[in-house]
Amino acid sequence: MASDLDLSGAFIPSLYKPAALLPIARHRKELLYTIETYPVTIVVGQTGSGKTTQLPQYLDQGGWCADGKLIAVTQPRRVAATTVATRVAEEMRCKVGEDVGYSIRFEDVISAATRIKFLTDGMLLREALVDPLLSRYSVIMVDEAHERSISTDILLGVLKKICKRRPELRIVVSSATLQAEEFLRFFAGEEYNPKNENDLGGSSGRIISLEGKMYPVDCLFLETPAEDYFERAIKTVFDIHTREPEGDILLFLTGREEIDRAIQEIQERTNYLHAKAQGLLALPLYAGLTTEQQLYVFEPTPEKTRKVVVATNIAEASVTIEGIVYVVDCGYAKLRAYDPNTGIEILTAVPISKASATQRAGRAGRTRPGKCLRLYTEQSYASLPEVTVPEIQRSNLAPVVLQLKALGIDNIVRFDFLTPPPAELVVRAFELLYSLGAVDEYAKLTKPLGIRMAEIAVEPMMAKALLAAPSFSCLSEILSIAAMASLQGTIWFQQHEGEKKAMDSSRRKFAVDQGDHLTYLNVYQAFITKGKKDSKWCRDHSLNYKSMVKAVSVRAQLKRYLERFGIQVDESLGGAAAASTRGTVTAEKIQRCLTSGYFAHAARMQPDGSFRTISGGITLYAHPSSLMFNRKADWVIFQEILQTSDKTYIRDITKVEKAWLLEYGADYYQIKE
Repeated sequence: MASDLDLSGAFIPSLYKPAALLPIARHRKELLYTIETYPVTIVVGQTGSGKTTQLPQYLDQGGWCADGKLIAVTQPRRVAATTVATRVAEEMRCKVGEDVGYSIRFEDVISAATRIKFLTDGMLLREALVDPLLSRYSVIMVDEAHERSISTDILLGVLKKICKRRPELRIVVSSATLQAEEFLRFFAGEEYNPKNENDLGGSSGRIISLEGKMYPVDCLFLETPAEDYFERAIKTVFDIHTREPEGDILLFLTGREEIDRAIQEIQERTNYLHAKAQGLLALPLYAGLTTEQQLYVFEPTPEKTRKVVVATNIAEASVTIEGIVYVVDCGYAKLRAYDPNTGIEILTAVPISKASATQRAGRAGRTRPGKCLRLYTEQSYASLPEVTVPEIQRSNLAPVVLQLKALGIDNIVRFDFLTPPPAELVVRAFELLYSLGAVDEYAKLTKPLGIRMAEIAVEPMMAKALLAAPSFSCLSEILSIAAMASLQGTIWFQQHEGEKKAMDSSRRKFAVDQGDHLTYLNVYQAFITKGKKDSKWCRDHSLNYKSMVKAVSVRAQLKRYLERFGIQVDESLGGAAAASTRGTVTAEKIQRCLTSGYFAHAARMQPDGSFRTISGGITLYAHPSSLMFNRKADWVIFQEILQTSDKTYIRDITKVEKAWLLEYGADYYQIKE
């Protein structure tokens, strides 16, 4: 009776460890007791200990959602908020949006029934604008706090203030090992007692350590430095694939373009492998992907295939991908670096910290002993900094200052930061906000502009352009442009060389001389009239249908913000036909309106086709994905800067007149006689 033994149809392999076997299960009573007893609990546990998925469920079962209260769990990254919510909903046998929901920018999946809410730390700060004491929540868990994103740092400062007013609120901070005491010291203040290990936090809080079940990981270094880590990474992936036993690979690279290139190379080289060899399936993981695209990496690997997940540092801590046995670490990550002299923030690839290297290696020891291949020498490792510099010390702080002001924190300098930002960054932030009209000469938020800029969910320059749009009579158009720009360059798709030509010719069809923003408007309007119900139309025009649908939803949400401020959007003029009858006037109005927000991001074209910032300090190049690549212009404004190893690129560029820069940025630029 072979059929009795053929269980494959009846049984499917479990994707997940049963909750009872996770390291956190042993600590359930201790956790619930500590959270009941102390205002602040710091939970230390490696990724995979179960803290993110299990602790909210323990709190729910322990009665913390009585009287209609909610449990909030914040994540520094959107991908983590959505994947963890999906996972916990599965465990609680409900749909996402019922008992368990999530809220990320421009996407809210919750209902009246929701008790456990996963959200980005930035979204919880937005809620504090409306409800300063976050009174809907009984417990707020700040997950992955050691990543020290700007929003996490501010949220911790705000929660410390709220605690004083709401002694019944419970705060749980989850962190990797190194920083637990720093967090406890921050919350305990004068009660912090370093001499007594059992009473470190006095009556304020406690640290609980969940030793994650980690298998040993062999870390291997290069003997001599790699000339090109990218080439070396691809070679290493194929060395593992052809020589090592089964197990999936996680390759850390620095950014989207590198990842796309790596996936293409891996796919091309896989085709040349011996037919009997198992296949290689390469999948990307970075922040710009849609939620759906990010979920592919969590699917079980098909039979006779080895999965290679090519990721940014997003995979370092926030998410757990089952089945990873080999980690290939390029040793770099893209971090923000803001130069207060030029006022420009650049994403640039820098060597990672030792803490990050340890986190990356740890991803290999989740299911069985693993290997981490580091594409740098042991000497290089020894010279890495211990921890990454917190984001708040190296970023443009204009959005932060705006947010703190809106939260009613007037004296920014006296705000209780975990690590205070450098004074010159705060000064630059005020200068920019003053020139945008968001704060007055007394550094108070202006009414209504500054208050509205803080509430709208886009960064200050775009917020200013949106709020200025009615005075240029182009609100409908700027709304569409803002929605398209929020997609971070995922509008066009191309898989391989053949499609690149199709994409270029399709982009030319929509191209507008004035630059990228007006081209986005054209694409959006064409999609609304022709492509909304027809994904084939999008494919024929090399447009990403899902991204375009997302743009429609983002636009609707931005429109709702404006309507809340009492700003009516006149859509009758929004159609493509209407735009063509209004002709060039509209184009100029849109250009002027964008300049009123982006005058601080201006550059002038040089005879060789490159651009220089107004201060003359930086040479910039139009990104190949921009329409201004290889086109002539005199002055331009741009939205985004990308740094590669050899050049600094600008993206989302629009031509402007010098006179407009002086008119709208009068408080920002001084004319040298």
